[in-house]
Amino acid sequence: MGTKLGLPEILLIVGIALLLFGPSKFATLGKSLGDGLRNFKSAMKEGEEQKKEEEGKKS
Repeated sequence: MGTKLGLPEILLIVGIALLLFGPSKFATLGKSLGDGLRNFKSAMKEGEEQKKEEEGKKS
């Protein structure tokens, strides 16, 4: 029995968050979350590139 989040569940979570934080804080929270994910993906990509470079030097 898995717990999958569908559209109704996601909308409910967003609605509750909007009520708790208010529109301005919610927008700031979303922007911060997006920036954090973007930085995380960038760091992962850099790590993969560095790993490939090190493997190329060993061969």
